[in-house]
Amino acid sequence: MPDTTTIQVGNRTFVLDRDKADAAIAAKSVINGRDTMFFNILPLKYQWAYDLYKTMKANHWEPEDIQMQTDIQQWRSDDISDVERWIIKMGIGYFSAAEGIVGDNILHVVREVVTAPELKLVLGRHAHEENIHADSLVYMISSLGINPHECEAMFEDIPTIKAKNNFVVSNSRALRRDIDLTVTENKQALAKNIFMFGQVMEGTQFYGLFGMILSLYRQNKFPGIGQMFRYTLRDESNHIEVFRNLLNTLVTENPDIWTPEFQEDLRQTMAEGIRLEKEFIRDCLPVSAVGLSAEEFERYIDYNGNRRLTNCRLDPLNDINENPFPWLSESMDLKKEQNFFEGKVTEYQKASALAGADDDEL
Repeated sequence: MPDTTTIQVGNRTFVLDRDKADAAIAAKSVINGRDTMFFNILPLKYQWAYDLYKTMKANHWEPEDIQMQTDIQQWRSDDISDVERWIIKMGIGYFSAAEGIVGDNILHVVREVVTAPELKLVLGRHAHEENIHADSLVYMISSLGINPHECEAMFEDIPTIKAKNNFVVSNSRALRRDIDLTVTENKQALAKNIFMFGQVMEGTQFYGLFGMILSLYRQNKFPGIGQMFRYTLRDESNHIEVFRNLLNTLVTENPDIWTPEFQEDLRQTMAEGIRLEKEFIRDCLPVSAVGLSAEEFERYIDYNGNRRLTNCRLDPLNDINENPFPWLSESMDLKKEQNFFEGKVTEYQKASALAGADDDEL
């Protein structure tokens, strides 16, 4: 006999069928789930996705609320070296393309094929944050007076930027078609996309430039840009977690994906991403300057790559397990700061946003 609840409202009677609700949640899955036009989040099956959505929403920030006067003065002064200016230009030049590539992949690949509404919800927020990051780069360019065509030229003409972007774009492009996700090979292609964008690109390749720009910020150079990158890095830690949970849940629901050969393919994908990133780092730091060296940052990339692999239940590539930049964890600790939207009456940023990223993601 069906498990029902009867509700009487005035002279009307409503019968709610609990069995149908249970069947609806049972039909939820990362892929190949219940096909419906209704964006019905309840009942929640993937609580982690909803929790991350709430955290990401609480972290909301706007670039224009960060002051750039000091950055402008420094950029125009003789106190900044050519290498320091080059780091900023490389950062803007790379991320102006990379943030858009990530957002595009979320909307036109991953969010298109996942079926549970709470997963679409958090992925929509993820894409929105990529828009904010792209907006912050426009704000940096306009504030410093950098020619935007110069950034476009860097994206097109600097081989190490082009190689990194082609590495991920080729994967994303291959999934832009109707794809039968009941086939193991196709499920593996999606899982690889999720791993590549979440753990290799956002989780490892982004961190070289984050570290360089925050090194300058630590030396009281470009405080506005440094602040925006701090908040971007905090966002990225949540993005890494979204895609890590998505990958692990996808594999749990589809164990045919997780063959030894596929696991090794993911490890080699990380190895290739690290190789490309190290070449890029040498372009960013052609000479040692202001306490920065390419060798230190290359070791930092190895460290991050190993962390991403082990967090996805994969073997590390080497034995580098010590963070060469412990101060970067400190730069992510926002708990001691007052609300950075100073001058606003409304407490725009929620308390949960000040908790910072989990040290495990640094």
